[in-house]
Amino acid sequence: MIGKRVPDVTFRTRVRDEAIGGPNPFRWEEKSSSDYFSGKRVVLFSLPGAFTPTCSTYQLPDFEKLFSDFKAEGVDEIYCISVNDAFVMNAWGKSQGIENLKLIPDGSGEFTRKMGMLVAKDNLGFGMRSWRYGAVINDGVIEQWFEEEGFADNCESDPYGASSPQNILENLRELKKAA
Repeated sequence: MIGKRVPDVTFRTRVRDEAIGGPNPFRWEEKSSSDYFSGKRVVLFSLPGAFTPTCSTYQLPDFEKLFSDFKAEGVDEIYCISVNDAFVMNAWGKSQGIENLKLIPDGSGEFTRKMGMLVAKDNLGFGMRSWRYGAVINDGVIEQWFEEEGFADNCESDPYGASSPQNILENLRELKKAA
């Protein structure tokens, strides 16, 4: 994966627009891979689903808590992507009090499929979802890759460690020391 360019896809997002008014002041906005990844160094992490236990208890909140530490290591943005729609991703971010991260909806799984990380989770009633991974991406090119072990359809376990914010941050620090 290292050295590979992220796939070029269009994401269908929902953004707040006060000009709309009313109880649901959101509009559709299409964002491209270029909008998210061009001209910046980002951490991208992907997970099986919003509101799921590991994702909601550890992964998402810990990335939020460590945001300033990542910034200190030269990361401009941190993105969480999941094969969930924009409504689910927005509701999850709100329920988690997310202020620093950007949540990217990959509702059809196109980005995840093109990354080679789409897996069946039919055993959990999820359908097609993302395998858990993380990456450091510089101007659209993968610079570091953190994939959980055991990649498989209908995996009975939910490995978590390689893509944890603590592990990614430690790797960024080690690279800085070595440079």
